[in-house]
Amino acid sequence: MKKATLQDALALSRREFLKLSAGTVAALSLAGCAVGGGSSAGRAIKIGYVTPKTGPLAPFGEADDFVLSQMTKFFEGGIDAAGAKHPLEIVTKDSQSDPNRAAEVAADLILKDKVDIVLVSSTPETTNPVSDQCEANGVPCISTVAPWQPWFFRKQDAAEKGYQWTYHYFWGLEDIIGVFLDIWNSLDTNKVVGGLWPNDGDGLAWSSPEVGFPPALEKAGYKVVDPGRYENLKDDFSAEIAAFKEAGVEIVTGVMIPPDLGTFLTQASQQGFNPKAFTVGKAALFPVVVESLPDNLGQGLTTEIWWTPNHPFKSSLTGQSAKELTDAYTAASSKQWTQPIGFAHSLFEVAADVLKRTTDIDNPEAIVEAIKATNLDTIVGKISWSGGPFPNVAKTPLVGGQWQKGDKNPFDLVIGTNTAATNIPTAGSIEAKAWP
Repeated sequence: MKKATLQDALALSRREFLKLSAGTVAALSLAGCAVGGGSSAGRAIKIGYVTPKTGPLAPFGEADDFVLSQMTKFFEGGIDAAGAKHPLEIVTKDSQSDPNRAAEVAADLILKDKVDIVLVSSTPETTNPVSDQCEANGVPCISTVAPWQPWFFRKQDAAEKGYQWTYHYFWGLEDIIGVFLDIWNSLDTNKVVGGLWPNDGDGLAWSSPEVGFPPALEKAGYKVVDPGRYENLKDDFSAEIAAFKEAGVEIVTGVMIPPDLGTFLTQASQQGFNPKAFTVGKAALFPVVVESLPDNLGQGLTTEIWWTPNHPFKSSLTGQSAKELTDAYTAASSKQWTQPIGFAHSLFEVAADVLKRTTDIDNPEAIVEAIKATNLDTIVGKISWSGGPFPNVAKTPLVGGQWQKGDKNPFDLVIGTNTAATNIPTAGSIEAKAWP
């Protein structure tokens, strides 16, 4: 098993991120290449795919090459749609973890590449600008891997008007709040929580005084210590650490990018701040990040779990179980499985199902009608837009877990709570965070 390095996890430093962002990003091998060649009665169908391949959110796109290679092989004979066999072309774009870049590449997909449908994944900084471009230009779009609230409420009148062209599936803030409370309720703490919420799409949603963590935690009997929004790539968390120590914080939560997680944990350890629970979204999701933290600071981190090899679902395309898919990834990459594998795969499951049911692929509105009618069992669970909190939103299950010492891997992500999705089995219990 290939062990992650500090460089693999973007070095968890501001300097390395700036280096990555300034450099020229290599094009993905599949960009602009037809997947289904040969003679065909139908024209080529183009799918655009946008994720953060580089930059501080790059762990979200770590499995992209594997998934795209798998899709290339699966669709090499084309796809049946609207009564004909069509070659399938996947055009990939790297958002570089930058919202402006995400909007730019989405516009390129729409205006230059003339894609028929756009798939986008991973955090509001990627999903939202891409979705906005699709909405503005009348191109069907399916997005995932961002809590539904920051995606859906990206415009003020969303609740009244919704969206015509863009559809999203993932869990919501209500789900992750419940999972985090389950994690903390399993520990003996003073119920004082320090919030680390950045000044970005996720941070503003998670810290919302109306629908975010603070009101929900207070209602559940927890005290929230919120030092305010901070800018991503912050190099000194001394003020936040001092505020948490003064308030007696025993639980830290937030939604951090990988470099900031490394900076905070290192400085907290150095300054003698050792909370019993450290439960964060985003950065704590990935083995490459957790393994790269110094002094085994990744041990005992808790986080939400969207998908694992033990999830009881299978692919509608390949028939693989979650375990078989992760085994294939490890065999191909020599890396530990990572959560985005399942959701990247599922985007192509949904897209293929939509295209097969579309009555006229030259009519974007017909593609949207097929999206609306989706009722598909995928590798991440059932996807249906018929019963979501809003017509453009579908929800997937969420459980909670912890990074614990592994046998074959330095750390394994162990499911420790499944209150909201009991069909997904637990594999251990939550323990207090370990510190050097």
